[in-house]
Amino acid sequence: MPVRGISRRAMLAGVGGVGTAVALGAVGRQAVAAESGTGKFPIPDKRELNVLLTGDAGTGKPEQYAVAAAARKLCEERGVDLAIGLGDNIYENGPEDVLDDEFATKFEEPNQGIDVPWLMVLGNHDTSGVIPGSGGRPSRGDHEVAYHHHSARWYMPDRHYSVAVPRQAPVAEFFALDTTPLSSYVLQTDPEYYWNGPFAQKQRAWLAESLAASKARWKFVFAHHPLRNNGTHGNAGAYEGITCGDYLSGKHVKKLYEEVVCGKAEFILSGHDHTLQILDTGADYRGTQQIVCGAAAKSKGRAADAQNKAFWEAYDTLGFMMLSIDADRVVTDAYTVDPESGAYTHAYRHVRRDRVGG
Repeated sequence: MPVRGISRRAMLAGVGGVGTAVALGAVGRQAVAAESGTGKFPIPDKRELNVLLTGDAGTGKPEQYAVAAAARKLCEERGVDLAIGLGDNIYENGPEDVLDDEFATKFEEPNQGIDVPWLMVLGNHDTSGVIPGSGGRPSRGDHEVAYHHHSARWYMPDRHYSVAVPRQAPVAEFFALDTTPLSSYVLQTDPEYYWNGPFAQKQRAWLAESLAASKARWKFVFAHHPLRNNGTHGNAGAYEGITCGDYLSGKHVKKLYEEVVCGKAEFILSGHDHTLQILDTGADYRGTQQIVCGAAAKSKGRAADAQNKAFWEAYDTLGFMMLSIDADRVVTDAYTVDPESGAYTHAYRHVRRDRVGG
């Protein structure tokens, strides 16, 4: 495991300006500053893709490093073109600023060698205030958006965005969302991020227009919170077993997915639950399939009352997935990881050939 630098948080608290200088050096060494935009790893321009899928990774603990090392080995063997990080990138409360050393210790260092664009989204732990994981301070996510200009790997130009590959006649398009303001554990206090506030309205309109305009063969919507989930957080609209209120239940996440995404995209990719799930192709959801991949640093069990049909599920294990995409099919390979040895095991393969509306 890499040697950790002095904590920016500790230094700023203890020695003021000297701490800032130390932190700038740490981030500079790990992140490949790219203010001009020329230092970022390029979005691939090809019609066959391998996409690494991880979620809930950012603990900085040995389990994260074990999964990242296993993923790096697989990427060396199979090749990789993109990676997707499904939120909770910086536990427990998100970064304090764009130069927080936790970007180095919880993202850059573990992922060294996986030198491709990492398409990132925000999770509830990235946007928290006093209460860890509450999602009650969305403005903290601005630091992760700003970090886009300080890292070769980290790709988050906005809180929601899309990436089409290749640009002309894309085989795949990836649509990133920020679902935390719609499903926080506390009431939002900033009117910008109310469940029906300007941000939510703008994001919904953008997503509807972007999906309708997309010419991609395969469409992937990815966000931290799932629509369907057999893990302990439960399904959107009944997160944590709560069905009332505008936030904790996730009912507005459910509405966004069901009204805008279902029948328009083949896949919803999510984390939040620290599990690995490849659910069915969603006949009740107009062909939109849910994949949950949130076991990159933690594991957690299955809900006792889980009712979603699944092709494959794994609980109480670490792991990640790889998507292999071409014009004819999307192959989802799931891998489990032994945290002691760092060895990965291929656990399941799912092949999809049908598209929504087809």
